[in-house]
Amino acid sequence: MIVWISRALALAIHERQLAEHGGGSGVRDEALLESALARPQQLFSYGDPPPDLADLAASLAFGLARNHPFVDGNKRTAAVACETFLLLNEVSLQADDLELYPQYIALAEGSLDEKAFAEWLRPRLRGAGASAVHEPAAHYG
Repeated sequence: MIVWISRALALAIHERQLAEHGGGSGVRDEALLESALARPQQLFSYGDPPPDLADLAASLAFGLARNHPFVDGNKRTAAVACETFLLLNEVSLQADDLELYPQYIALAEGSLDEKAFAEWLRPRLRGAGASAVHEPAAHYG
């Protein structure tokens, strides 16, 4: 069963990042936030070939980083939401901040696309669900 990042969790992640690192609070565009959070679920339902967790995590991070739904802290929120999504699905990302930072910058700037980010993530994932693929009993809550 896939565990998705809810709107409430995304907002909590965003607020935590602002509390720790500063920045302007608030959602800039509700529709863009909903779109970013729905991207991995849409990919899960309609992706061909069926996506794995790296694809789904990359889709979430890409949506949050590129949609810019928040006033500030979009890249930080994308990074933490991506790792949280993986952890909720029993997978950890084996990369330090020095490796991660340029990936999220490139993702937000558009010099790294979603597919390339998934390819970068894939060999760095550890855990039972690291190679999990399309699962009919997914939880969409």
